[in-house]
Amino acid sequence: MSGVNRRRFIGMGAVAATSVLAAPAPGVPRSRSGPAAAAVDGPAAPSRRRAAAVRPLFLGTYTSVAGGGSGVGLATYDPVTGAISGTGTITGVDDPSYLAVHPDGGTLYTVNERQNGTVTAIALAEDGHHRILGTRSTGGAGPTHLSVRPDGRWLLSANYTSGSVAVHPIDASGALGERTDLVEHSAPPPGPGQDGPHAHQIVTSPDGGHVLAVDLGNDTVYTYRPDPSAGTLAQVSYARLRPGAGPRHLTFHPSGLYAYLADELDNTVVVCAYEPGSGLLTPGEPQSTGTPGPNGGFPAQLVVTGDGAFAYLANRGPNTLTRYAVEADGAALRLLDTVPSGGDFPRQLALSPAGDLLFAAHQRSNSVTVFHVDRDNGGLRPAGEPFTAPGAVCALPL
Repeated sequence: MSGVNRRRFIGMGAVAATSVLAAPAPGVPRSRSGPAAAAVDGPAAPSRRRAAAVRPLFLGTYTSVAGGGSGVGLATYDPVTGAISGTGTITGVDDPSYLAVHPDGGTLYTVNERQNGTVTAIALAEDGHHRILGTRSTGGAGPTHLSVRPDGRWLLSANYTSGSVAVHPIDASGALGERTDLVEHSAPPPGPGQDGPHAHQIVTSPDGGHVLAVDLGNDTVYTYRPDPSAGTLAQVSYARLRPGAGPRHLTFHPSGLYAYLADELDNTVVVCAYEPGSGLLTPGEPQSTGTPGPNGGFPAQLVVTGDGAFAYLANRGPNTLTRYAVEADGAALRLLDTVPSGGDFPRQLALSPAGDLLFAAHQRSNSVTVFHVDRDNGGLRPAGEPFTAPGAVCALPL
């Protein structure tokens, strides 16, 4: 974000990393080998009957702010009721503000949103003795997003503060190797009111052939062609948004032919056409988020249901969630309504794998709310009271 509305001030000092505190995380597909097992801290392991029912939930936090978290939060959720139960914390990870999991479910990856940006790999174990496999430099400052390529061989990360994107190899154990590429967003020039590029997200297209990086500072989405052997990115095109839009987060429709872009600074949503063969992204006209604007909504993240029928947007200004109907086979969004998010400053959204629960991580109220998703009309119904989670800014249900 620009200096006026940057969501937080990142603590630049180092935080001591000493141990991993974890309780069992039922439902993790498999574990990997790594350093010595960490200590277990938290509630006793759930019963065999309960463990078969609940699913794991990981929480990204800020550790360097007053009242923040102490690492990656560990929890479980009931896939029927949506109820969350805390089970412990993985400590020794600084400012793990965004999380991603390997396609095989065996390794968790976090950004470490510090001035000297890093990414960390954590081996997940069914017995809860999760292991930190190591940390690598992203080559930039303030990484805010990361994702794993579908083949599971490469980790992509976006350095917000320095406006660059990085690639790291992933070995058979899930650990990260030395960085294989670092691409700086030097052109086009920054948008109005910006001090430079600010890469906010990096994802692989559904067809797997391209990587897209969303840059808030340059009002631009870059398309790269990845080299699957060398781990490098070659730029093939870029899409400019209108000046001052501040694109933050892009989400693809399941068809892979359209993507929806949340513009943080001008409080809009844009439907973009995507061409899998060329990687060309073509933005359409900006649309309403259903919140007062142009500067009051601060939209954060869009998610789309697995069947491509509905989309949801988190609005941090008014603390609401916008519901859209997806129409014309993905080519159009129709605003249906907005509902209270159940907390303060909803930073991130995530759908459960089954698609019937929606999680919202609230940065300022230190909480996560859960909603039941109506498969027929996309309606959202609160699933109980918010779950208290200090410093929570990301929820990752598995």
